Amino acid sequence: MASYIEITQVKSTIGRKPDHRGTVRALGLKRIRHTVIHEDTPAIRGMVNKVAYLLEVRPAAKKS
Repeated sequence: MASYIEITQVKSTIGRKPDHRGTVRALGLKRIRHTVIHEDTPAIRGMVNKVAYLLEVRPAAKKS
């Protein structure tokens, strides 16, 4: 069974590096307090680690 993580944007991307803004958008986040659920893969974890200062990450029970 796959595990999932819930990712919430908690800080703005205004004034951040263009590649950090792009990473947040690639995760599917569009605004502050927007939450998405992704499968916990090394690729997603790498994206989250790159912009961890803008995000809040929690384990999710399942993808709904």
